Amino acid sequence: MRRECMILLLLNLSEHFTNANKTCVKNEEKSLEWWQTAVYYQVYPRSFKDSNGDGIGDLKGIEEKAEHFKDIGVDCVWLSPIFKSPMADFGYDISDYNMIDPVYGTMNDFVSLQKKLQSLGIKIILDFVPNHSSDEHEWFKKSVDKIMPYKDYYVWRDAKCNDNNSIMPPNNWQSLFSNSAWTWNKKREQYYLHQFDRKQPDLNYRNKELVKEMKNNLRFWLDLGVDGYRVDAVPFLFEHPDFLDDIRKPEELAKKEKNTYEQYYHPNTMDLDETYDMINQFREVIDEYKQKDGKSRVMITEAYTSMENTMRYYGNDTNLGAHMPFNFGLIDRLNEYSNATKFNEAINNWLENMPDGKSANWVIGNHDNPRVATRFGGEMVDAMNMLNMLLPGAAFTYMGEEIGMSDTVIRWEQTVDPRGRNAGLSGFRTLSRDPARSPYQWNASANAGFTVSSKPWLPVNPNYWKLNLDAQRKQHCSHYTVYKRLARLRKTRTVQRGSFDGRELSQWVYAFTRSLPSAETYLVVMNVGSEDERVDLSNWPTLEKDETWLVHTPSVNSQYSIGYSLKANGFKLRPKSAMVLCNKRHSSSSSSTTPSISRSSLVFPVAMFVVALGFILTNP
Repeated sequence: MRRECMILLLLNLSEHFTNANKTCVKNEEKSLEWWQTAVYYQVYPRSFKDSNGDGIGDLKGIEEKAEHFKDIGVDCVWLSPIFKSPMADFGYDISDYNMIDPVYGTMNDFVSLQKKLQSLGIKIILDFVPNHSSDEHEWFKKSVDKIMPYKDYYVWRDAKCNDNNSIMPPNNWQSLFSNSAWTWNKKREQYYLHQFDRKQPDLNYRNKELVKEMKNNLRFWLDLGVDGYRVDAVPFLFEHPDFLDDIRKPEELAKKEKNTYEQYYHPNTMDLDETYDMINQFREVIDEYKQKDGKSRVMITEAYTSMENTMRYYGNDTNLGAHMPFNFGLIDRLNEYSNATKFNEAINNWLENMPDGKSANWVIGNHDNPRVATRFGGEMVDAMNMLNMLLPGAAFTYMGEEIGMSDTVIRWEQTVDPRGRNAGLSGFRTLSRDPARSPYQWNASANAGFTVSSKPWLPVNPNYWKLNLDAQRKQHCSHYTVYKRLARLRKTRTVQRGSFDGRELSQWVYAFTRSLPSAETYLVVMNVGSEDERVDLSNWPTLEKDETWLVHTPSVNSQYSIGYSLKANGFKLRPKSAMVLCNKRHSSSSSSTTPSISRSSLVFPVAMFVVALGFILTNP
């Protein structure tokens, strides 16, 4: 009888352990999807690593350097377009959506790269370019010849005639690359629309057969195992069916713009209601695959538009949109002159407008904008990486930001970007995207180790001899070492799940906390000004006035080192420097990303378990 009682006690204790663990898990937030907390690393393939000596980066080059992604803590690699293309816009003019362009390699090279990344635990997403194809795509050629079903795969319109009976474009719409968005096709005797380069004709999403083709393109690469897409230029998918003229800005504003597109407002070619429905249809294709195997894929949309329109790309409960629309607030709203108020506004503007239950993301650079070190100065690289990596949500890193690369000066005769070329000699410096696309700086050898060719497709930044990955790996404190510490910090429960509180501590000091009950609190403090600033945390209502903080990760230009102890009531920050601080109270709990059970809750049950087990073994 006693033995049966002890067995019953063991069973009850077992149930206690199980329930304790269930309670702990229940008390944690629901499990997060991989895409919600990932570090995404954008690779611009032409400029990452050249493996065959032709001066252009390729897939084998990316595979050769794949260990770098693992080293710096990347979760997902995003490849800018690698598909077959005449390269009028360097891959964004696609002539075959289901083929790899030979300049980048073969399909076997892609599969090999994919397997390499998988072996490192890194996911891969591709660019999806739905707004337009190349004019060398078979669809366009057949559309010119009015062959069904391709006849209306593109946006065609009849010409207007002026007073001299000469043909004119159907309306005044302008290309984002400047000048008219209409080009005359002699063979078809109609104008076709191109909201980007004339070699990028716009696809017609009012044609159901075209929509089916584009959805099948998504499925083609999903069937090959990619983990999702970044969707390019989504605001332009639909145009007003009446093709109304755009409204020209007041002349005093219009005449300041070198790009003719910026001289107009664009209510007829951007963010039409039909566009959001199409994004929902793309999302349904993405979700088909989760329904098949339970694995989440991600869809991220690119839209430079108003906050209101951007938030609509999240969709709603009945019509799911993107998992995340890109958040460009840290690019569009901030520069080297921004004070703490501007930083606070840029961050809160997204968080306060984001629909409930959705996930945030942060972007500080990409292939279309000047690099962080150029926009803010090299001294602010670490501070911006701290923002990007430690704010709540996903983080996007453009290749080279982990070492603080800056834009390269590209002369007019070296300019290849169509947006820059269209701006002419007087305007290319402002509009060309080439400077931010210069080759990655691996080491101090010729052409920064990017290529053995004597002439890379774009010039390497002349500072490569001192600013390169190899040099920073050897330094005790560098942008590279700072970035790695930030990436590790992102794995903590506090950063992945903790609350956010951002504040202006003075005109030039911005700070925010990431905190979670029973875990370490992290405090990021940054001096965005050009003079020394004194920091006082004692008036922060949720922090203890006498708290002692330890320096977890200082910027390269900080006067403090890792482990340095600071009091909340006052310390100084150098200009443009930043630090991640942590409190001392919960230092042992900061590294775990899994639920834990307190020791005190286990002491008595464990003791009883040992006694009961001993009794059973000695009293059979």
